[in-house]
Amino acid sequence: MEKTKLIKTRTKKGFTQQQVAEHLCMDISNYSRREKGTSKISNNEWEKLSKLFDVPVDDFYENEESIFIICKDQSVGIVNGTNNVYTVPEFLLESQRKYIQKLEEEIQTLKNNE
Repeated sequence: MEKTKLIKTRTKKGFTQQQVAEHLCMDISNYSRREKGTSKISNNEWEKLSKLFDVPVDDFYENEESIFIICKDQSVGIVNGTNNVYTVPEFLLESQRKYIQKLEEEIQTLKNNE
């Protein structure tokens, strides 16, 4: 699936595909495949793009067609079982924090209007 938000943000900020590819340390064909959606964009690349464009990742992030979560399973020798530590990218956590804050504000507004 083509990354229309990414393309729009890149062009709005005045960057060419070549410039973005160089920033990500890849050739233009690899970056082009990412914009076309035929190659996945890693979390690290999303964050680099955010810094390059000077906009939050949420403004141009688009999910991949298949949803996947990377879990780093760190087994610890505990008698009762295993500790599983899951890492979630910071931009996803921040997005959820903003959404929760917005919902809390809406709830407070509704309570005030009663």
